[in-house]
Amino acid sequence: MINHTMFVQFTEPIPDTDLDQYLADVETAAKNTGSLLTFAARRHIRVPGEEQIPAFIATAVVQLGVADLEALGTLFASPEVDEVFDTWRARYPYKAAWANHETLA
Repeated sequence: MINHTMFVQFTEPIPDTDLDQYLADVETAAKNTGSLLTFAARRHIRVPGEEQIPAFIATAVVQLGVADLEALGTLFASPEVDEVFDTWRARYPYKAAWANHETLA
């Protein structure tokens, strides 16, 4: 199994209800590819003073699990997944960082 772990950083504040909807839309689009085995998403837990640190601090983390590289390619090539990202990025600009990896112990 391959996990695609994505860290999403919205550049402006996003209301909780909109963040919940963004995460639900990502999950739905990923499921619709037929490649998704697992999905998990969580909000970042803030620590006082962390905004002083010159680092990429995510708003949320999303982990999508797929069987293999072919399934990961299907996920990346999905027009529906692209549309979700484009739609939400137009509403609330964000940056993303990710890693593709085997399951962490």
